[in-house]
Amino acid sequence: MAIGTYAELQTAVANWLDRDDLTDRIPEFIALAEARMNRALRIAMMLNVDETTLGGAGALVGGTRDYALPSGYLQMVDFHLRTSPIITLSYITPENMNRMWAGSNSGQPQAYTIFSDNASGSPVKKIRLGPAPASAYDYSIMFYKKIDALSVSNTTEPMLTDNPDVYLYGALLEAEPFLMNDQRVQLWATALKEAINEIQLQDNKDRHSGSAMRVMNTGGYYQWH
Repeated sequence: MAIGTYAELQTAVANWLDRDDLTDRIPEFIALAEARMNRALRIAMMLNVDETTLGGAGALVGGTRDYALPSGYLQMVDFHLRTSPIITLSYITPENMNRMWAGSNSGQPQAYTIFSDNASGSPVKKIRLGPAPASAYDYSIMFYKKIDALSVSNTTEPMLTDNPDVYLYGALLEAEPFLMNDQRVQLWATALKEAINEIQLQDNKDRHSGSAMRVMNTGGYYQWH
C-alpha cells in the first residue's frame, strides 16, 4: 500500500508488525522515529530562513543581547545583519562570549553564541550577541528546523512523501523492544541507517551538482575549479 499520510503510515506499521492491538502505541513509535530523524538528518528540506520572529520581533533591539531561537530550531547555518554590505556574525563558544563581551559594551554585533536559559525553570535555547546591539538591526538567520511532527491535524509532510521508508523503518525499530522482539531490532536499525545515509548522500550530491565548484580567494573573487 502507498504510505503518504499519517493514517496510512500507522496502518503500514501495524501490518508490518502483524499486530492489531497497538493502536495507542503506534503514534508513540512514529514520534520516536521522528526524533531520531531530527538528530540524524541535515538536508536542504530542513533548511529554514527567519527574518521576522527572533525574540518575537522583526529586528534586533538596541540594548538587548539575548533572543529566543525560532520554534523547531536544530542547528545554525548562517546569521548575518542585513546591512549594506551584509555583516556575517561569527559563532564563538559561551565561554569566549563571556570573556570578550561580558561587560555593558554595545555597538554593531560581531559574534553570537548559543546557550540554555534555565531562568524559567524549563531550559530554553537562546542566542546571545556580542556586543549588544547599540540600535535596531534587521537580520537574517538560516537554520536547520525540525521536521514538523505528523499528527491527526498534520496528516502529511514533504519528508513523508519523499521518504516513507525512513518513517516505517524508524517506527518498526522503536516498536520491537516494546514487543520484546529483540532479534528484529538489528534488522530495522540497519535498514533505517541505510535509508538515512542514502537520503543524506543524495542531498549532498544535489548541493554539489550543476556548475563547477568555485572557491573565493583572499581578494573576494571566485576561482573556478
